[in-house]
Amino acid sequence: MKRPQWIIAATAALMVVAAAPSPATASDNGLSIRPAMGWSSWSFVRRSPTEAAIKAQADALKNSGLAGHGFMYVNLDDFWMKCDSNGPVVDGNGRWVVDTAKFPSGIKALADYVHNDGLKFGFYVTPGIAKNAVTKNTPIAGTSHHAADIADTSVTEKNYNCKHMYGIDYSKAGAQEFVNSWAAQFASWGVDYLKIDGVGTQDVPDIKAWASALRATGRPINFALSNNLNISGAATWKQYANSWRTQGDVECYCGPGPNGSGYPITDWSHVSARFGTAASWQQWAGPGGWNDLDSLEIGNGDQIGLTADQRRSHFTLWSMAASPLLLGTDLTHLNSTDKAMLTNDRLIAVDQDGVAAKRIVNSGSKQVFSKREANGSYVVALFNTATSGSATVSVTWSQVGFTGSADVTDLWSGSDRGTISDSYSATLRPGETRLIRAVPAS
Repeated sequence: MKRPQWIIAATAALMVVAAAPSPATASDNGLSIRPAMGWSSWSFVRRSPTEAAIKAQADALKNSGLAGHGFMYVNLDDFWMKCDSNGPVVDGNGRWVVDTAKFPSGIKALADYVHNDGLKFGFYVTPGIAKNAVTKNTPIAGTSHHAADIADTSVTEKNYNCKHMYGIDYSKAGAQEFVNSWAAQFASWGVDYLKIDGVGTQDVPDIKAWASALRATGRPINFALSNNLNISGAATWKQYANSWRTQGDVECYCGPGPNGSGYPITDWSHVSARFGTAASWQQWAGPGGWNDLDSLEIGNGDQIGLTADQRRSHFTLWSMAASPLLLGTDLTHLNSTDKAMLTNDRLIAVDQDGVAAKRIVNSGSKQVFSKREANGSYVVALFNTATSGSATVSVTWSQVGFTGSADVTDLWSGSDRGTISDSYSATLRPGETRLIRAVPAS
């Protein structure tokens, strides 16, 4: 199969970028050399995932052509497990069981379906051990130990659905083996991506245990941390994971449905809050580990809660930050304007070049980010983040990193802007962006 041009360009860039020094050791699992691309169930499907719903989104990812542009993961988020009044219901070895009312064929069959679409399957877990496992004192698979041997009942771990999760004391025999057995089960189901949610600085032992367990399965499983990780632990997140959420949810929870579900899914304040985060976390991104700005809410037009200009700025910032591109929208009802955005290979190549941009202008609503790619060209994004009033945003080539003149291409339109000397300016509508590639003349 012929590779898209963005893959060829990004591969060439990464040959240089991957050799560059980084501020911390990257995860050694060999995965996520480029930021992950795909779809996640949380934003749109929210608390009601079903086998049929996930299959429909997988089919849409393939049939829409998005998969051909690199969107490969279909990630089932929270609410797949069965709960009772004491939390997650568990199997004979203390691991959560699937809610068969939602997934009558089981998770392996669903993963097989996704794989048959030529895609990859992602899954979800939270740290700790279920209260039900401790109450029943279930045995830990492959050992003589039991759940009560490893549980720290003085610690309550975060779980957004079933609640009732205790901490794990990793100094106890059987603790790592419990996580290993769970990871092995996920691998046997065909999981390619695992999000562990609700983790923070206090959960470093869980993160280490899961990172080790996933490697031990022998199956390549992209490991993602969520959410709102503290930047003080960035070196640790980079060492053990392939991505880490740098902020809270991008969803506004302002829709008309239960728990704020439905449209709108987000709003500009939740997106624009990422400009500062992208700047402060920039140094930690690189091949093998990425700053995750959360879901990309493009696909369903204005009803998503963003104007077309704001959606382009949304995609531009995520691409400049080299964030994972995980769509949160309804792929079965793609808007033609948004589909054109998502299939713009020039934008995708900016995300997949393996370089996170630095912020070089931070003047209120006037923001400029820039990065140098391996071939010596510069990608520059100018933003007007205001919600009213046009603004002229300017940057000098010396701020970008070179002097003289440059050949400029508009990456959203693909149009040649000609040779421009010394500086670049754009008058932008509120929420609008201008994304250019500048190739220095010298």
